[in-house]
Amino acid sequence: MKKGLSVIAIAAMLLVAASVSGAQDAANGEKTFKAKCVGCHGANAEGKPAMKTPSIKGKSADEITKAFSTSPKHSSVKSLTAEQVKDLAAYLATLK
Repeated sequence: MKKGLSVIAIAAMLLVAASVSGAQDAANGEKTFKAKCVGCHGANAEGKPAMKTPSIKGKSADEITKAFSTSPKHSSVKSLTAEQVKDLAAYLATLK
């Protein structure tokens, strides 16, 4: 019985740790978004039709990396690390 409770307690701790880590990733991504993306893609990543910039809500890290590598408009963000792109994607996933 004690072993079963120990396993449950460890699983709960891991879930909490993962949740805190995910929140931290999104918080870091929000900082990157505000510094690098908000000017063209809007405060809520909704895009700006007048600028012909698309919504980027919910974009994955792979989609973001592809956009950076294929568009000359993204020259200022090509220096982001893979970790920063992952964090950015975590933040974009929080937007509805």
